Amino acid sequence: MIGGQAGQGIQTISSALAKTLVRAGLYVFTHQDYMSRIRGGHNFNQIRFSGNPVSSSRSKVDILVALDRNTVEIHRGGLAANGLIVYDSGAIGQKYDGAEFLDVPSRRIATDVAGGRLMENTVAAGAVTGLLGMDVAHLANLLSEMFQPKGQEVVDKNVAAARAGHKFASESCPGCAFNAPVDESAPRRMLIEGASAVGLGALLSGCRFYAAYPMTPSTPVLNYMAAKSRKYNLVVEQAEDEIAAINMAIGASFAGVRAMTGTAGGGFALMVEGLSLAGMTETPVVILVGQRPAPATGLPTRTEQGDLQFVLNAAHGEFPRLIMAPGSPEQAFYLTNKAFDLAEKYQVPALILSDTYLTDAEWTVTGLDTSRLKYEDYRLRAGDLERLTGYKRHAFTETGVSPLAEPGASRHLVVTDSDEHDEEGHIIEDAATRTRMVEKRLLKKLPQLREEMEPPLVYGSREPETVLAGWGSTYGVIREAVDALSQKHNLAMMHWSEVWPFPAAEKSGYLPVLKAARRTVCIENNATSQFARLLRGQTGYQFTDTVNKFDGRPFLLDELTDRIEGLIG
Repeated sequence: MIGGQAGQGIQTISSALAKTLVRAGLYVFTHQDYMSRIRGGHNFNQIRFSGNPVSSSRSKVDILVALDRNTVEIHRGGLAANGLIVYDSGAIGQKYDGAEFLDVPSRRIATDVAGGRLMENTVAAGAVTGLLGMDVAHLANLLSEMFQPKGQEVVDKNVAAARAGHKFASESCPGCAFNAPVDESAPRRMLIEGASAVGLGALLSGCRFYAAYPMTPSTPVLNYMAAKSRKYNLVVEQAEDEIAAINMAIGASFAGVRAMTGTAGGGFALMVEGLSLAGMTETPVVILVGQRPAPATGLPTRTEQGDLQFVLNAAHGEFPRLIMAPGSPEQAFYLTNKAFDLAEKYQVPALILSDTYLTDAEWTVTGLDTSRLKYEDYRLRAGDLERLTGYKRHAFTETGVSPLAEPGASRHLVVTDSDEHDEEGHIIEDAATRTRMVEKRLLKKLPQLREEMEPPLVYGSREPETVLAGWGSTYGVIREAVDALSQKHNLAMMHWSEVWPFPAAEKSGYLPVLKAARRTVCIENNATSQFARLLRGQTGYQFTDTVNKFDGRPFLLDELTDRIEGLIG
């Protein structure tokens, strides 16, 4: 764990160490905990690594890098047996006694080796690699790549600072080495967080327009898309508010390109009229909703799964929508692609429901298989459109899906209206057309959309006595909890990442598994078990137990296993 105040370079140390560990052949999982302020307060990043895949954080810390006194006081009690607190007494203004403390004079070393305090965090990162018994070359190579754009002098100073920190820690505490299980023969792996996975999935799905107003936790996706905009011919617009953002995205989609917007729950509240506009005009659009504790501004930088029922029921009127809730960056990548594909195929809005935890957490991924991505242009382009004798934007069809044409690309008029309309898109008032349009937009499409939804992933025992159920970002911690508890108990995980339309129970037979288990536990980061209520409403099944957490923090592995052990008895 690296802890300190905002502005002290926590992210720099964390990023360098996480990437170094991945390059050394290890599996890494990271998560952040930060306050809603630019400077000050107390923030920390936590890195967990292993020779085997990891997908959650633990409460106990082996190495605590404390950049200020507050970090020592807050986290000292959470130190694991034989854990160490790495700090700089000169920098924080206090000397600590005790076997658990290692005073690394990062500021002095940085000044001596690199000519100034600027590299003191690099010294701390080098010291951690020394405590882990790692070759400092892994970190040195990474720093060389990171700082090469700034010139060789900056590279040399950072590498020298890292080597000095490594040397000091190794010599000052020779018995402290944790001996990280480095695997030099391991294949190259990717370290990616949820935000980048969504952004990458959108780019590779043909997204060419992204509009958003910055709002945590969706802002990293806006930043990612903006950084890639020139290379991938992508228009990125920072709108004046969320109302403008969704209307821009709808307009871009109507004009003929794949479009997306992103926000948090509070911003989505402003988007709901636009959502209805997309529903009425049957305009495909993808909307990322990053959940955080609410109501109102809530805890802006914390995490929660409190917006499921809101996103499911938001906007006025009845129309179909898709809701994807990925549980890992890998799922986020593939489900973003599916959201774009189905939004265009059925001409409906598709929502990707994320949260702060998934957005910021980094996972080690062996690879992302682009051959699994689907891209089909469902629109009528100029040539196909020109050959038609007539065109009706909202023509009645057997499937309810009408031809979707590119406006201005032919002699045919492409028009739609937010009032109820006829097949050509012009306003109507008669009851018969209204009835047929609702049947077309909603009742014909909904069964087809339901067939597109994948059933929950089942992991663990095939005939479990206990089933741990969850959706969205609880995937990783529930999966690890199943692994940890399976040595003593017969259990399995059931995880939903495609939540609306709710997957048909007949598709995979998940309902009999739940009914056959002695105990079923729904685990959610909200207070009212929103997913458990959804499942009961759709299937009639009620979980025997629920585990809820709504303090703005994610579930930690040992915390969850203790609660499950308590339920099982």
